Amino acid sequence: MVALVALLGLIVGRYVRTLADCFVANPFDTREEAHAALDALVRTAPVPRWPPTVEVATAAFAALVAWRAGLPYVYFALIGTVLAIIDWRTTRLPDVITLPSYPILALTLLPTGELSRALLGALALAAAYAVLWFARPEAMGLGDVKLAGLIGMAAAAMSWQAWVVAAVGGQLLGALYAIALLVARRATRDTQFPFGPFMLLGAFTALCLGQ
Repeated sequence: MVALVALLGLIVGRYVRTLADCFVANPFDTREEAHAALDALVRTAPVPRWPPTVEVATAAFAALVAWRAGLPYVYFALIGTVLAIIDWRTTRLPDVITLPSYPILALTLLPTGELSRALLGALALAAAYAVLWFARPEAMGLGDVKLAGLIGMAAAAMSWQAWVVAAVGGQLLGALYAIALLVARRATRDTQFPFGPFMLLGAFTALCLGQ
């Protein structure tokens, strides 16, 4: 099963690369950007492009999550990978990817039998990040709040312990990265950086630690 998921991740990784390449930091028209991304996906052949860094990373994350958490969490691994890449490159988490992922993720989590807890976890973590955004809107974007809901849904479907690890882990990893930048004198206290990848890394850690 894990090997098949890895193969699927390698193929899907080609589309992850295409999708990530379609988003820029400051688009003139987000609807036009979304249409261009959809058109690019349709025209993409399921063959990894050299060097296959994105494809291999996608396959690795998908296989690891399938092995440690189970098949219901593979969609989260795939969509989390593309969002992490886009955010790292553009400091954006596009709504056209994040928002449709809510119902899709809910459907993929149905086999866990914990959908009600997953939805509660999504609401709780999104609310927590909304408070953080309201307190310091210059340090966090609304995209992070919307991403928090997806993370809360996936982690809570596994357990509340995983939810706590995902919630705390993202904050801790982001803080450690900020400290490293300060120590290396590559940033100041006012320097901003994409937070989504650290949130997602914390979520992947929570899922891979198991129940």
